Amino acid sequence: MNTQVILEKYIENIIQIMTPYGTGTGFIIGDLIITNSHVVSGFKEVVVSAKKIKRVHALVVYDDPYFDLAFIRLKSLKIPKTILNLSTATVSDGDTTIAIGHPYGLNYSATEGIVSRASRLQDDLEYIQIDAAINPGNSGGPLLNEKGEVIGVNTFIIQNANNLGFALPYFYVQEALNSYLATKKINIIKCSSCKNLIQEESIKNDYCSLCGVKMQTAKLRRKGYKPTGSTKLLEDILTSLDVDVQLSRRSQSSWRIDKGTARIEINYYENGIIIGDAKLCGIPSENIEVLYDYLLAQNEKLSYLQFSINENSVYLSYLIIDSSLTLIEGKVAIKRLIEDSNKYDDILINRYNAIKQKRDEED
Repeated sequence: MNTQVILEKYIENIIQIMTPYGTGTGFIIGDLIITNSHVVSGFKEVVVSAKKIKRVHALVVYDDPYFDLAFIRLKSLKIPKTILNLSTATVSDGDTTIAIGHPYGLNYSATEGIVSRASRLQDDLEYIQIDAAINPGNSGGPLLNEKGEVIGVNTFIIQNANNLGFALPYFYVQEALNSYLATKKINIIKCSSCKNLIQEESIKNDYCSLCGVKMQTAKLRRKGYKPTGSTKLLEDILTSLDVDVQLSRRSQSSWRIDKGTARIEINYYENGIIIGDAKLCGIPSENIEVLYDYLLAQNEKLSYLQFSINENSVYLSYLIIDSSLTLIEGKVAIKRLIEDSNKYDDILINRYNAIKQKRDEED
């Protein structure tokens, strides 16, 4: 099978995983989502999405910093019609490989290459060295052979090198799966020192209950993510508006909210400026003056918000300095931005023949 055929055949198995610190890739094996430990960043809960899965909370039930593996369980997970399987065949130098993931947020990207070295030792573990292009966002995604079998998990690259990528081989994944499933429990952390599987509830003060070594993963899972300052205030405002901040969060300082046909992006910049932007419809090719007159008239009536045009698209925006943001006024302004964005988008499309925005995948 060629790369495009494999991507189309198995695309429903490919998952995007989001935390406050970034995004990565995962894939479905059985009833679990497989990814890298560094992708879940020590969180007990992450956000996942896929072709047929809207953004939803999911639990990290197994975290293995030694193999750099994590398993995620999603209650509503539906097994794809065409399932992915771990390979059992020997990987050889020169084999064709296909890496699938979400590099830099470019969803469902597939790159083809070959196995440069079937077994490359790094820190006492074997890795498959590949020349298929993988980038940030690919981590945790599957490395497939020509049959569409998973031969590895795309794990890391050599920075500032051309196409030097490394995947954890399938046999480590199978070993970890077998060990985890045998426990018949959740919230399992693998100790990087003694290599035992430790149930999180038995860990005291973040020390392994068997060998006594400090477990950084346990510490991260216990602490979780707690926003501070203006970031916390923004999330408090969104929560007061019944917005699920974890599902809307794109990073520690960026949130996205979809309302009807409108999409609202809220970004907090290092210079202290907070901008809420809704990119609405595109400018029509006819009767542009009438639309402009309408937008100018609305700007005179609006408070907190302002219409603008950038690159032939209409924007409705809210701008404020962090030191001026308050819970009460922020709630009023962002509520109006969310509600008016959808309202005005419909008006401009239906009344002025503005062009409805085309959107890429949800994530």
